[in-house]
Amino acid sequence: MSTVSLLPADTPSVSFLPIRPWPDGVIDALGHDPRSAYVERFWLGILGPSTTWLIRFLADRLDASPEGFDLDLASTAQALGLGSRGGRHSPFMRALSRCCQFDVAEARPDGVLAVRRKLPPLTRRQILRLSPELVAAHQAWQEAELQTPAHEQQRRRSRRLALSLLELGEDAAATEQQLARWKFHPSLCREATAWASERHSQAGPSGADPAA
Repeated sequence: MSTVSLLPADTPSVSFLPIRPWPDGVIDALGHDPRSAYVERFWLGILGPSTTWLIRFLADRLDASPEGFDLDLASTAQALGLGSRGGRHSPFMRALSRCCQFDVAEARPDGVLAVRRKLPPLTRRQILRLSPELVAAHQAWQEAELQTPAHEQQRRRSRRLALSLLELGEDAAATEQQLARWKFHPSLCREATAWASERHSQAGPSGADPAA
């Protein structure tokens, strides 16, 4: 999908882009948070750094405004280090276009950009585009997932998300509340937040592996 569909040719100047969540029962349940280690390690080489940072930025904003918000294009481009040059072919608009190209977002006829809250696991074709080292790492990740019980996967995922939230500046109470909004069990929300708080205070933003 081209950037023309995001900024129509007959629209000379657009300052804001309406962002709305794109619900998907399967991907929301089984996918990966844009700020997760999976996305950073495996999706990064597919999307590119600018688009990866953009979807993380949009995930943060959708956490704060679950029903959606109006994205200030100029200030967001500057915040992501993509410069202030506007227009349909600017680096920032190319990053938005790549979100649509890889089905992370969808430009709709009413001018809204619908954005996924989770990213799916890579397809086989996408995996084959990775470096040989990452292909092997992804295979090892898949094998480990198959051998890990579902409750342990939930525990690890809740811990990773809790640590990410704390590193983004949330306090413990807000972190536990956000995990609850993501439908984790209350006891898991408390345990993950306590674990992440301890790890965050010991290791700081440099962080050890949160899946341990």
